[in-house]
Amino acid sequence: MINIAYALLGLATICFGYRTLAGPSLTDRMTGLNGMLTAGMAGIAVHAVDTGNGAFLPVLVVVGLVGFVGTGMVARFIETHGR
Repeated sequence: MINIAYALLGLATICFGYRTLAGPSLTDRMTGLNGMLTAGMAGIAVHAVDTGNGAFLPVLVVVGLVGFVGTGMVARFIETHGR
């Protein structure tokens, strides 16, 4: 069952990578990057469940916060760039 989760997360990462590369606008590219970040975080969580080792779980919190702040910065750039 864990292998299926890894496979689906890998497939999601590939799809989000395509969105990042093919997206014509900055919002499409940011959506792709956020999706890849989320899939990577989910991969770390699945690995923690698989091994029973929660050493990387604080990393998930930090990566989630950095991703959130990065998204806010890009959203603010997109908002002010239109003026």
